[in-house]
Amino acid sequence: MTLDADKVKKIAQLARLDIDASAIPGYATNLSNILQLVEQMNAVSTEQVEPMAHPLDATQRLREDVVTETNQRDQFQAIAPQVDAGLYLVPKVIE
Repeated sequence: MTLDADKVKKIAQLARLDIDASAIPGYATNLSNILQLVEQMNAVSTEQVEPMAHPLDATQRLREDVVTETNQRDQFQAIAPQVDAGLYLVPKVIE
């Protein structure tokens, strides 16, 4: 697939890129070369090739869900400025 200057301008507009008009032929050549490489890669038959790895095959080591800290709520509320029914009271900040 070959791209011309109009298609490069359209792609730049869709991507919200400001491309200098003198650079458009270079972009057209580079993008056309990339698309030709992709076409060549798509033409290769890979049916007999076994996949080497897949990111979804990975598993993560998980730790046990065990409580490791003791409940210190009463100690923290004892030093809080204002507490009511187990809740911390704070000044109103939105009027």
